[in-house]
Amino acid sequence: MTLERAVARLLRASVYTSVALLGAGVIVLAVTGVSPLSGGPALDPGSIPTVVGALGAPGLLWLGLLVAIATPTARVALALFGYLRSGERSMAIISVLILVVIATSVALSLVVEP
Repeated sequence: MTLERAVARLLRASVYTSVALLGAGVIVLAVTGVSPLSGGPALDPGSIPTVVGALGAPGLLWLGLLVAIATPTARVALALFGYLRSGERSMAIISVLILVVIATSVALSLVVEP
């Protein structure tokens, strides 16, 4: 399988997964009578597995958003492995640098208070 095909499959699967999770969350909200416009719970990553396991709307919605947010990073990581496998050192180095920038941004966002 070519790198382009693998990236396309990853992106397609991520989008479908994200849409399915968000759709399921909205359906659960509608069934329970909660308006999607009434605001939502704060992100608590530690509680997502518990809420998702109980088919809770907040967990499904947050998980869907997290999948959507993680998709570009997963794409760069997959490209890195593809470049390493095909021996394209310069592209692999660029991919590593992009991942370092993303990791630094996430780390700084956790440290710096708004």
